[in-house]
This record gives sequence, structure tokens and C-alpha cells, in this order.
Amino acid sequence: MTSARFYITEGTRIFYTSWKNRIKKKKYVAGDAKAICKKIVDECWNGRFFQTSTTNFPQFWTRDFGLCTRSLMTMRQQDKIHHTIRYALNRFKKYNQITTTITPKGRPYNFPTEAVDSLPWLIHSMLVSKFPYYEHKSFLNKMIKRFFETCIDDHTGLVKPNEHFSAMKDFSVRKSSCYDNSMVALLAKECKTMKLYNPFEKYDYPSLIKRHFWSGEYFYDDLQKKKYVAGDANLFPFALGIISDRDMMKSAIHAIEDSGLAEPFPLKYTNSRDNVTFIPQEIFLRNYESDAIWMHMGPLFVKLVQQVNVEKANVYKQKYTDLIEKHKNFLEVFTATEKPYSNPFYYSASGMLWAANYTSL
Repeated sequence: MTSARFYITEGTRIFYTSWKNRIKKKKYVAGDAKAICKKIVDECWNGRFFQTSTTNFPQFWTRDFGLCTRSLMTMRQQDKIHHTIRYALNRFKKYNQITTTITPKGRPYNFPTEAVDSLPWLIHSMLVSKFPYYEHKSFLNKMIKRFFETCIDDHTGLVKPNEHFSAMKDFSVRKSSCYDNSMVALLAKECKTMKLYNPFEKYDYPSLIKRHFWSGEYFYDDLQKKKYVAGDANLFPFALGIISDRDMMKSAIHAIEDSGLAEPFPLKYTNSRDNVTFIPQEIFLRNYESDAIWMHMGPLFVKLVQQVNVEKANVYKQKYTDLIEKHKNFLEVFTATEKPYSNPFYYSASGMLWAANYTSL
């Protein structure tokens, strides 16, 4: 099946499912916010793997699973995590690639292009869940070698700036983003820990990220160094443990807050679509990834704020508690006016696996 057919088939399925979601609007009525989130995580387990949501995305997404693995471990879900990793590895090995997504029918594919963060998130999930990866080591080493050759500029150690790679903000086109390079830094660190093939060992990624992306007050979104603040660029260097400087963390958090990315609750990618280049498909989901509020980043940002301002973190956490209990669900994305994101082509997914991250706040 060609990429175009994948996009048509998957796009149609997601469109149809999102409209059913708009009509049904399932609510998890039992208990408080934490109980609702635990119920959602239970329902995201389909007997074979953790799917990304109970509605629009009943499939495996490498990134989304990786974002939740540590919290799922806190919820004592190790066996199910290992089943999920085995499922994904079996599909990836069959098709000889590690991708952003596996369709509900089990076919790996990338949207919209190969992503820099797929391999790092998969390796991360293995490490934090203590997955016995030894029998897969040869495949993983082959994928690491391919990743390095495809994605990394050997001279700088950074993601190639003139190639379009998918990432967390997958509707945008960025040139070697701070987020992507933070994921490479994570991969380099975890390859060393796991004694996997490590072509990254000659690079000092914390220094590289500071040198190429730190403005003095916040991290630039990508190597273009445009003067706007991006939520993911200023969250993940710290959340992934790449940058540990406390003063830098405080400054980045202030930049996020001063730019309005945490209002009315965290976290937005940017406060507008200005200066951001989007892929053509974004016309069908306009502002889905500009000033919309994303629930996969929000709890991770709250955890960051907990390290420097417990009182402010509690305010953010209470806002999340109120949202979950109001909607009796954990939704995917909101508009800047606090409404579930919707347009004629799409309605926000619900029952997100990301609910696991709320339970670990």
C-alpha cells in the first residue's frame, strides 16, 4: 500500500471515528479525576497492546506510548508495557522499520514522513520498563545505524537541517528542531546505558543543545532561531534530563508563561501560527498545532514546574483536575478558549492514554 493510500485510508477512518466521538461523547462517570484516568488507561489496554486512545486512535503510536511509559510503570503496568513493546517490535521487525505509527490492522507507517523521535521513544520505553531486549539487539543496532545515517549530520551531530522529518508537532516543518535534537540526546544517553551500538558517543549533546538553541532566556524552536517561544522546545530538554541547569529551567518556564503558552492551562506549542511553516494537510486541521492546548504536554510541564514552584504547579494541577471532572474524560486537545478542538473535518479524541501522566503528578 502506498503512502498516499495510507493517508487516505487512515484519514478517512480517523475522520469517521472523530465524528462518532462528537456525537457520543463518552463520559467516565465513576469517581474523581484520578479514578477517571485509571479507567481510561484500563480501557486503552486492548488485550494485545496499549492503544493511544479509546476513540480516534485505537492503534499503537510510538511517541505517545513513550510519553506514558514511566507513568504506566508507576501504575504497575509492567507486564502490559512489555506486551505492547513485543507487539510493536514484531510488527516493526516484519516490515524492517521503526515508524511513528502502526495501523489498527498492524501495518507500520510514518506520518507525514519519517520521524526523528520514533526510535528514541521506543528505546526509552524499553529502558524505563526494564524490557528484556537482548534477543532484539541485532535489529535495534541495525535501526540505530540506519537512523544515524538518515537523520544525523555527521559533522555537527545534530539532526540534518535541510531534511523534513516528522516529530511531535507533526503538521509543522522545522529545521533541526530543539525537540528533535533533545530526542537524539536521549537516544545517545540510553544507547550507552543499554550497551547498544552508539555512533553518538563522540558528541556532547547537552553542550550542543545549549550552544545551538539557547537564546539566553529560552530555547529556540529550531536552527532558524526565530524569536518566538515554543512549548515543546522549552519542555523536553529538561523533561528528558538532557539539561539540568536549574536557572535555565526557571528561565524557560518563565518564557513559556510570559508567552501565554500556559494560559488558560498548559501547554500550547506556540501562541500563534506566525513564523511557523505547516504541511499542506494542515488546511484540514487549521490551528490544530498552533495555539491549541495539548494534553500530552500539559502534565509533563506541571511536573517540571513542581521542581521550581510548587504553589504554581498545584494551580495547574487543579485546572487539570477540574477539566477531567468537567468532561469526565481525558481529551486530546483544546482550543485557546478552552473548548474541545473541533472543525468540519475533526473532533478532539477522547480516552487518551496520556491520562496516565495525570495519575503520576
